[in-house]
Amino acid sequence: MSADGPIVYLPRIRTYYQALGYGTPYEWSHFDDVPFLPLAKALSSCRLTLVTTAAPYQPGKGDQGQGAAYNAAAKFYSVYSADTSTDPDLRISHVAIDRKHTTAEDINSYFPLKALRRSVARGHVGGLTSQFHGLPTNRSKNTTIDVDCVDLVARCKADGADAAILVANCPVCHQSVSLAARALELNGIATVIMGCARDIVEHVGVPRFLFNDFPLGNSAGKPNDAASQDLIANLALDLLETAVGPRTTVQSPIRWSDDPDWKLDYCNIERLTAEEIRQRRAAFDAAKSVAKSIRNEG
Repeated sequence: MSADGPIVYLPRIRTYYQALGYGTPYEWSHFDDVPFLPLAKALSSCRLTLVTTAAPYQPGKGDQGQGAAYNAAAKFYSVYSADTSTDPDLRISHVAIDRKHTTAEDINSYFPLKALRRSVARGHVGGLTSQFHGLPTNRSKNTTIDVDCVDLVARCKADGADAAILVANCPVCHQSVSLAARALELNGIATVIMGCARDIVEHVGVPRFLFNDFPLGNSAGKPNDAASQDLIANLALDLLETAVGPRTTVQSPIRWSDDPDWKLDYCNIERLTAEEIRQRRAAFDAAKSVAKSIRNEG
């Protein structure tokens, strides 16, 4: 990675978990062939659906608020749907966002429903489906493909969606929405992904990707900055309409900071002491235990 190039997450994450003492590296999804579906009509006539990996707030499941530590108890394991005419309370404490450089203080930085409503009001897009959909962050690629994506496709088709914007948060979220985008395209729904982990999305292979060079957890714009959120939503919508083939990536022109040093911190084993590595291993084992117990209860 150059001083100001995108974070290359795949090798950094591999090195990080090996240093924590885990064995065989995780095998990320990769496809040579990428489906691509052009929009069947003008974007201004399309019904758009929104797919998120954010989780509904769950009272009694621990801290899920601004600046919360990783909270495995707040995970969800099945696709959910909710009304786009309301303002849901969604959190991202359940995934591995960049907690040093962002706090998840503004839902609009990771869930662009309000920006998309403004795009509808301007006539940029025809309208939103009656529901948005939540996609689980599953390390099991088979579960994502064979269960979650099948469910998501059925819900989007039932809503009459012409196109979908999928918004990722953590590294595995980027894989999950990439697999979902592929499934949607194969079933007649054009897609674009908003994300911050370029190498993961491009490694999987997707039709369209709007890359924001921000800390994980801000795929829809800077916190408390409606102008950046509107620009990013509009760039994603433009990409839906103008891409002429698969593997089309467009990078947002917005910079997170004039100082790129923030890119050196996420899962960077070279910046951790031996004691910090030990503490992180213990915390990760504890989180896995919590998640396993929740899955078993379900």
